[in-house]
Amino acid sequence: MRIENFSSLFRRSAAMPAVFVILVLAACGAAGVAEGKVVVYPAPPGEPISPDYRVSVAGQEVPVYVAKVAPADAQRRWKAMDDKKNSADYFDTAAFASFDMQGAVTVTVTVPATVSAAKVLPASAGITPTIREKSVSFTVASPRHLTVEINGEWVKSLHLFANPPETDAPRPDDPNVIYFGPGVHKVSHVVVGDNKTVYIAGGAVVRAVIDPDEKFNISSYSGLRGYAPTFELRGRNITFRGRGILDAGGCTTHARNMILVQGSDITLEGVILRDSSTWNIPIRRSDRVTVRNVKVLGYRANSDGIDICNSRDVTVENCFLRTLDDLIVVKSDKGQGEVKHIVARGCVLWNQVAHALSVGAELRENVDDVLFTDCDVIHDQGREWSLRVYHCDAARISNIRFENIRIEEARKFISLWIGKAVWTHDQELGHIQGVTFKDIRAAGDSPLKVELVGGDEEHMIEDVLFQDVVLNGKPLTRDGVKANAFVKNVVIRP
Repeated sequence: MRIENFSSLFRRSAAMPAVFVILVLAACGAAGVAEGKVVVYPAPPGEPISPDYRVSVAGQEVPVYVAKVAPADAQRRWKAMDDKKNSADYFDTAAFASFDMQGAVTVTVTVPATVSAAKVLPASAGITPTIREKSVSFTVASPRHLTVEINGEWVKSLHLFANPPETDAPRPDDPNVIYFGPGVHKVSHVVVGDNKTVYIAGGAVVRAVIDPDEKFNISSYSGLRGYAPTFELRGRNITFRGRGILDAGGCTTHARNMILVQGSDITLEGVILRDSSTWNIPIRRSDRVTVRNVKVLGYRANSDGIDICNSRDVTVENCFLRTLDDLIVVKSDKGQGEVKHIVARGCVLWNQVAHALSVGAELRENVDDVLFTDCDVIHDQGREWSLRVYHCDAARISNIRFENIRIEEARKFISLWIGKAVWTHDQELGHIQGVTFKDIRAAGDSPLKVELVGGDEEHMIEDVLFQDVVLNGKPLTRDGVKANAFVKNVVIRP
């Protein structure tokens, strides 16, 4: 393990708690109502700050960081995925700010130009901002992830990560804690074992690097050439948490994962992952894993958000993901165990090329009981499908549910598909049985596409329910579902 700590450059010791601002029931001047509690973590020296936005919460300045994101131009987005060698060359920049809150607070965003229009996403938050010259203000009632788009600028937008209060922060001198205090750190490869905690404090930026003596070889983690993950959570009862940033901008494309999970009773909470060089969080051969309030921003080829592979009892909740490739996806490699009891809920998603919520590809062991629920897709400019089961191999895929999902922009909507593709490994085709789409609202290119494509008479798609699915304000009808001859028992209900 190699860790370099540069927090001596900061205005306090890394061994001390982060300096923060707490406002308790402070008066909100314009509205005349009480503000909640706010915790703000200063940015470390040397960390670039966005010139495009200033943010204050309850009157306190919040640092606004910079993140590379996929470009607005569709052809450049496709090149970012397809031209993998040069993937890092295709990007625009967005911004993000993070703070902790308890009780309703007033957020003010100021920009260099006069504001003529503004909106806050997801729309389900029900927030209408007030515009005053070069600023917008609005109230945030509870912790959540929001995106602010001003004067029609949607790619270079501002992401606001309003976290719940952090409780029981570990002590830096705890022997079971790998502690990164406020400041800048460099890390190559850290293996985290049983009963350990990794803590990245607010105001800390941990930069993933490649050591000169590291070996570049065939990785047992992803089947690709590369280096070991930056953090490898391997064992039982492991926690990775904090309010700081893990950044892989210094790693070459496809070099290493950010956080590998392989074990049982593992929790990831609160951290921000920026610019992964490949999959951000692969969860492999694991049981009882929770990923909560994690924020992921990635723009390079194969920068998947969370890949749940051959694992059971995994919950992903209240996360924000904006990446070039898949966001939350379920996979099963051969001989590594079944997938069961997976839940992704309460997440805000921005799909830039591939899938927002998906099962597949790489489905070689059975998958059963997957629930995607109460999620907002605020943008989907991808060339793939927003909601999909993409089956190129031989496993049985059953009991998959997409429920209570709001899609504000989509190009291609729903796909269930069995067939051969570039990802195929098995000779035999697989099966899909029991898929539900319920309480879904979607908008976008009209008409939005829904396709059901079975493999053959022995490899069917069976028992598909569409209930209360509304596309561009109109209920889905039979005419809106394109199905081939190898699909049976499709039910469409109001």
